[in-house]
Amino acid sequence: MAIDSDAGSCVSADIAAGISPAAALFHSLADETRLRIVARLARGEARVVDLTAELGLAQSTVSKHLACLRDCDLVDYRAEGRQSFYSLTRPELMDLLASAEQLLAATGHAVTLCPTGHGGPVVLPAGEASA
Repeated sequence: MAIDSDAGSCVSADIAAGISPAAALFHSLADETRLRIVARLARGEARVVDLTAELGLAQSTVSKHLACLRDCDLVDYRAEGRQSFYSLTRPELMDLLASAEQLLAATGHAVTLCPTGHGGPVVLPAGEASA
């Protein structure tokens, strides 16, 4: 489902281990690179070479994240000759992300990266900022 930062591969064991599909979905979106790819694909289909150039990422990084998004059925591709054109499969994803932006705006962006460095979110009371 989501790329395990330690193993570097997509893990589908989350659901098998009892994690709900909703948690697995949000886990798959809990990576800035994947969110950047999704945002780019919301504007239209793109090849890996387009994504690497536009996002300033290595081809292997883009391919790895696209594979994860494909495993989650959020992205797919169509082949044209030797090229693959990637696109979003679920336009509802953009509604979800727009709702998340509205929630962040309404809470004053109270959800920030945990200052301890493990990357998990921490919810702070309104008006407080993380160190």
